[in-house]
Amino acid sequence: MPSLEAIKQSWLKLQSSLSVRLGNDPDLDAVLLFIGIRESGLPPKKLSDDEIIQLRQIAVATILVPARYYELYWVDDFGWPHFKQLEREPTMDEAEREAFLKPFIILYAEKHRLIT
Repeated sequence: MPSLEAIKQSWLKLQSSLSVRLGNDPDLDAVLLFIGIRESGLPPKKLSDDEIIQLRQIAVATILVPARYYELYWVDDFGWPHFKQLEREPTMDEAEREAFLKPFIILYAEKHRLIT
């Protein structure tokens, strides 16, 4: 697992790379939404609150596949991925959850060359 400083530096690089597409420096929720949209193949459109929640859930499941919390179960006819939960995520407060997810987001971003 990378050091906290390495995670911080990679996160700043990711924010910088995505700020061109998303504007400003995106926070964790904006990055998760970006990943969810990317994974679902959803065309650009105005999203409902329910769609935003679902897309963030897709993102979390996607980034946690390598850690074996989820596995891709199937992709429906609309291109939306569906996951099977293999292990419960640890119970965490918001700050702990952000610290937990960031390394997995960075791994995803590196794999998909989102960090420039």
